[in-house]
Amino acid sequence: MKVQIATRADIQGWLELASEVEFLFGPMVDQPDFQSALRKNIDRESAYCVREQDRSAGAPLMGGLFLSSRPPEYHIRWLSVAEQWRRGGIGTVLLEHVFGLINPPAELFVTTFGADNLEGQPARQFYKKMGFELFAEAPPGPEGGSREIFRKSFLSEPVRSI
Repeated sequence: MKVQIATRADIQGWLELASEVEFLFGPMVDQPDFQSALRKNIDRESAYCVREQDRSAGAPLMGGLFLSSRPPEYHIRWLSVAEQWRRGGIGTVLLEHVFGLINPPAELFVTTFGADNLEGQPARQFYKKMGFELFAEAPPGPEGGSREIFRKSFLSEPVRSI
């Protein structure tokens, strides 16, 4: 599994991925704001994806994320894994790729589901497993459920073995 920078040929794959999670995130596929954000992230090369069988642009997506970076602050703006690929390491591969893009000292933030959102618990637990900690409350999601901001700090360069 290899993380690749998304291209405009991937737009349909992103929309299919988004359609699977609209019940959690609210309407996206037909929303001009989401489509604009998608194109903006693709054009600035801040949309990352894992394609089925590591194929080229336009292949079905296993997962993807948008990253906003203004060092020393980074934000995951959107992350989703296709239902058939969940619990298969796709989210981990995407996050580890992002971790490698960060120049310490820095902080990485993500807004995720609050404790009261049962369907959002897998995402919440995933971020905790990846080293994120609760940072602050966030405005409710479009479905009315609570949201929270999680943070992961990168204090120094990782130690690399020789």
